Amino acid sequence: MKIAFLFPGQGAQKQNMGKSFYENDADSRAVFDSVKTVTGIDACDLIFKDNDELNNTRYTQIAMVATGIAMLKAVEKTGLKADICAGLSLGEYEALYLSGAISADDAIAIVDKRGQYMSEIKGGAMSAVLSLDNDTIKSIVDNIDGCWVANYNCPGQTVISGTKEAVALAGKKLKEAGAKRVLPLKVSGAFHSGLMKEAGQKLAKVLDDIKIKDIQIPYVANVNAQIVTDKDEIKKNLIEQVSGSVHLEQSIRKMIEWGVDTFVEIGPGKTMAGFIKKIDSQVKIFNIEEYADVENVCSRILEAR
Repeated sequence: MKIAFLFPGQGAQKQNMGKSFYENDADSRAVFDSVKTVTGIDACDLIFKDNDELNNTRYTQIAMVATGIAMLKAVEKTGLKADICAGLSLGEYEALYLSGAISADDAIAIVDKRGQYMSEIKGGAMSAVLSLDNDTIKSIVDNIDGCWVANYNCPGQTVISGTKEAVALAGKKLKEAGAKRVLPLKVSGAFHSGLMKEAGQKLAKVLDDIKIKDIQIPYVANVNAQIVTDKDEIKKNLIEQVSGSVHLEQSIRKMIEWGVDTFVEIGPGKTMAGFIKKIDSQVKIFNIEEYADVENVCSRILEAR
């Protein structure tokens, strides 16, 4: 048995995520409490109270990464260990924490700035393209200025991103080419598009001040779906990831090819689990989003191992 831990990205956030961990695990609680020290933002006010800011990328990123790391603190105590890990876009920072490459405080500090820089770039749109193959989508999008493929999620679901006009034009052409539906997404920016390049360049300066350590658990990079074991690749990957495509489908296939047969999604929702089922229905998939899930899921996997 080979196990992969996965972490979701923006869009999965919800009010009270991680609250059961805050209430039941001291180390999880310490992660949430550390956010104020690192960023000046009170994670409890942001996540556990009715707060519209939770859906603003400026704050979503801090909330999601803190929640994922807090959950991971509880999982680690069970003795269940990952052989490899990955995250969906923002979730890559939790994967990097798990890999040993960055500290929890550094992960939170980086995404604080990442969220700030991405939120400063106004405008743009994103749409999910359903039931059209990736090659056809890419060939159409590559011929439209201001539009890019943002996410290769799973067979039959790809996301495009860019200026509102370019995404609308692409949507029309993709439907003509056979897409079943093109659904506009409720997002606050054109994530993973060329419009975000400036945010990536600013992030590079932040990463210059971060101590990146040797990788203890390999992770699969969003930008190229390659297994990373060399810490020197991390900074380049994170800069490129801001404006580059997220190759989730290819990343999952890479892990399965590597021998992974069990996936554990750690974080709110079951978004990634849904994608994996469409990529390979034979693998085992577990979700941890409440404190009670930790004992249930981890004991089942450990018994089977």
